[in-house]
Amino acid sequence: MPKALILPRAAVETVQAVGVLPAKLVSAFSTHLVTWQRTHGRSSLPWQNTRDPYRVWLSEIMLQQTQVSTVLGYYARFLERLPTVQSLAEAESDAVLGLWSGLGYYSRARNLHRCAQEVMTLHGGAFPATAEVLQTLPGIGPSTAAAIASFCFEERAAILDGNVKRVLTRLLAFGSDLSQAKSERDLWSMARELLPAAQEMPAYTQGLMDLGATLCTRRKPQCLICPVQRLCLAHQGGQAEDFPVKTRKLKRTAQALWLLRAERSADGAVWLERRPSSGIWGGLHCLPVFEDEAALLQALPPRSREAVVHGAGFVHVLTHKDLHLKPVKARLSENEQPGWANEAVEPGVSGWFLPAEWSVLGLPAPVRKLLEAS
Repeated sequence: MPKALILPRAAVETVQAVGVLPAKLVSAFSTHLVTWQRTHGRSSLPWQNTRDPYRVWLSEIMLQQTQVSTVLGYYARFLERLPTVQSLAEAESDAVLGLWSGLGYYSRARNLHRCAQEVMTLHGGAFPATAEVLQTLPGIGPSTAAAIASFCFEERAAILDGNVKRVLTRLLAFGSDLSQAKSERDLWSMARELLPAAQEMPAYTQGLMDLGATLCTRRKPQCLICPVQRLCLAHQGGQAEDFPVKTRKLKRTAQALWLLRAERSADGAVWLERRPSSGIWGGLHCLPVFEDEAALLQALPPRSREAVVHGAGFVHVLTHKDLHLKPVKARLSENEQPGWANEAVEPGVSGWFLPAEWSVLGLPAPVRKLLEAS
């Protein structure tokens, strides 16, 4: 590894005060990081060691706010079923959502499908080679675009996801509040200054991701074995865990929802309806949802109201909301029709589904859990 660099106090103060990065810091940071990544970084994940933009793009979208351990199985199943951007573009939306079911943040899956279709129709089936053009596609933001362009096309483009923000704010002791747009723009500018030569971009970008995921963690960062420890201004000041600074926090909320499992007595088919495209579980098939028990019972035929079975309630945790779910089971005869159809549901996508049919649909994780449990 190259000889370590300790910045003089004047350089530290310059970075913190006016955001000017010393040339020695820029050079040493990328050199240390690339060397470390090539010897100690992660290299066995299935989306690494490839320059196929389809696979890199798919992994980047799946990894947004989702743990690597969770993504691994979904990534393999998705590629087995839809191995190319063309096959994804041609797939039915229900098939795409079905493969995504349980991964959460379902707008990612809807944008993934739309993006594949635009790659086929607007770009002849080939992903654009620059971050600037990649950002024009659905669901691809600046950091995702930069990751694809860097890994696949060696473009000098800076990524700035959550892990990388943590690495860079600590490296630079960047104390501005990242909940402010100007502060984030300033950090983007510094991230671009730190970029190495184009041929080193794949290792550099992967190194940033690896460092943030394995050593420069949110709590208890492993500074003693960090490859850029002696460059890190936050470490020099004993303040690593004070960065990044973000004062605005999203408040957690809670909501109670009643879920109706209506079964057709003749064959055990279950009534499902597609949720509106916006809001909780947007675009997925779901059991009918009600705000309270009275509304649920009112929607049932009088005979069925008397024989409902209340299941055990449970909490399903979303990023910023706790859903208190209360399942109720009812049986309807063959000639009884449901009276709870939600006017917001898209026409033609609600109805009775047998187990073989609903098992391949895009379903919210708690709904799939309820259906598979009985």
